[in-house]
Amino acid sequence: MDVLDRFSAPTATWFRDAFAEPTRAQADGWAAIADGDHTLIHAPTGSGKTLAAFLYALDRLHGEPTPEERSRCRVLYVSPLKALAYDIDRNLRAPLTGIAHAAERLGIEIPSLSTAMRTGDTPAGERRRMQRHPPDILITTPESLYLMVTSQAREILASVRWVIIDEIHSVAGSKRGAHLAVTLERLEELTTEPPQRIGLSATQRPLETIATFLGGGHPNGDEWTPRPVTVVDAPRDKELDIEIVVPVEDMTDPDRPATSTDEITPAGRSIWPAMYPELLDLVMQHRSTIVFSNSRGLVERLAGALNELAGEEIAKAHHGSVSREQRVQIEDGLKTGALRCVVATSSLELGIDMDAVDLVILVESPTTVARGLQRVGRAGHQVGAPSRARVFPKHRGDLLEAALVVGRMYEGAIEATTVPANPLDVLAQQVVAAVGLDDWTADDLFEVVRRAAPFRHLGRGPYEAVLDMLAGRYPSDDFAELRPRVTWDRVDGTLTARPGARMLAVTNAGTIPDRGLFRVVLPEGGRVGELDEEMVYESRVGDVFVLGSSAWKVTDITADQVVVVPAPGEQAARMPFWKGDTLGRPVETGRALGAFVREIGGLDPAEATTTLERDHRMERRAAANVVAYLGEEREATGSLPTD
Repeated sequence: MDVLDRFSAPTATWFRDAFAEPTRAQADGWAAIADGDHTLIHAPTGSGKTLAAFLYALDRLHGEPTPEERSRCRVLYVSPLKALAYDIDRNLRAPLTGIAHAAERLGIEIPSLSTAMRTGDTPAGERRRMQRHPPDILITTPESLYLMVTSQAREILASVRWVIIDEIHSVAGSKRGAHLAVTLERLEELTTEPPQRIGLSATQRPLETIATFLGGGHPNGDEWTPRPVTVVDAPRDKELDIEIVVPVEDMTDPDRPATSTDEITPAGRSIWPAMYPELLDLVMQHRSTIVFSNSRGLVERLAGALNELAGEEIAKAHHGSVSREQRVQIEDGLKTGALRCVVATSSLELGIDMDAVDLVILVESPTTVARGLQRVGRAGHQVGAPSRARVFPKHRGDLLEAALVVGRMYEGAIEATTVPANPLDVLAQQVVAAVGLDDWTADDLFEVVRRAAPFRHLGRGPYEAVLDMLAGRYPSDDFAELRPRVTWDRVDGTLTARPGARMLAVTNAGTIPDRGLFRVVLPEGGRVGELDEEMVYESRVGDVFVLGSSAWKVTDITADQVVVVPAPGEQAARMPFWKGDTLGRPVETGRALGAFVREIGGLDPAEATTTLERDHRMERRAAANVVAYLGEEREATGSLPTD
């Protein structure tokens, strides 16, 4: 049977006109989704996963009579990244418009479907309008979904039948994922029937763990039975073209010419003067490029240096401390070709649709295989296109890690995800949120929380200890200033909210910690971005700094924000900095790095060089620097830091 036969004529006609054939992820995904199974789709970037998740639901909605307005919201899409949510909102217009046109040509009348987006940037007026006129498809983030479930807006979610969670790997291994898992169980308490869950990701392992996280389960005393989840594991046939580039002969002495026989000079000279021209050449050779780095400060410096060297603005900085309005403009500029290059942190890492990107450049190691594959996948982000990337390490230690990570990227050796168990801070927050709206019994709420996979092993003791804390039963007078948030009647087992509980829950959504960032705003109130509190402490009115590759002059500094005006052409603009935003390395990658050092360090120099060039995609100078680095380390210390 043709896989498209399961769709209505307008949907099948549009798909055949738009695409040559379904991908493996789409064909297998549609079969599982059509059977009503909870479904996890694991497939490489650019394999059509998102359309696989949406198309069956869109087809069903087009084939049904339009329900009464309060029951229209039937598809819920949850994105871990606001930028990805905006992208999905735009990209849904193609199938919605295409199916409508196909139906018109076929003489078939279908209902018009509406979409809406609810994120932290959605104005209050739009949120109220959404409650009065719910969309058929709601696009949101984990934190905004939690806010909706914890407010009167939850009424529009009762009709939800499909929940799509994109880039599920990026939340499953963190407290943010535990928070989302409980929110999904609270959503299930609101819906008229349990919604079908569909998870998507290109970089997740082990699939059984992610599937259990997606589906949740059913507690029965001390037992816990996971809900069945069908795993669609499409083959990774994505072609990778990755090379590690070192622009100098010796990274410890970047100024030394290749023919020099001088002794190696002490470390400390900068590699950047040699790296910037190479980066610029690559950017100018391609129509569109994304340069990734791991910290916001380096992203700003790279964008500024590329623009200065080019003599014009060819690059803009994109990171979480740039305002949403500016980020959207930057993304649109890259997609339309108006902007040649974007320098970004992980803010552009997840599945944003950048099918026009020719090349990805990684300045410094991405630290993990999963992160590297996500970033490299931004190039050639369409079916069948290769992903091209060049990696520029900053120093020899960075080069060593980059060699390991790139080799493991070719092997597809993605780090294993570990779901956090029983994060009690998340539990406390969700208890206050649930009780803030409705009275619960302690037993019923315990069962709901335990359905979420991160709390599958939650014991009654820790649960009641959290209830004790929230009810004001503290172990000593040291906590006397903490106000109780709920009332727990231990006789009849009921939980009720104290005044202010719901307000507390909705003003502290999510698990992202407060990092002491100051908002940067325009005099009329528009948001520019965020600055680290230490940089603000060192700044004065009249100072000029760069944010998002644009210069801004400080006109006022208040207790929590910096007021600025544009300052184009200012030559003395400071580069911003943020503390503590460098990415860490997971223990699995650390152990692999030790094994890699043992393997390469055990070879003679010629054999080690050949292995690095052949198996780890290193050009000659890069391989020579790794071999020299390990040799000097053994000579200085007598051993190597292996596993």
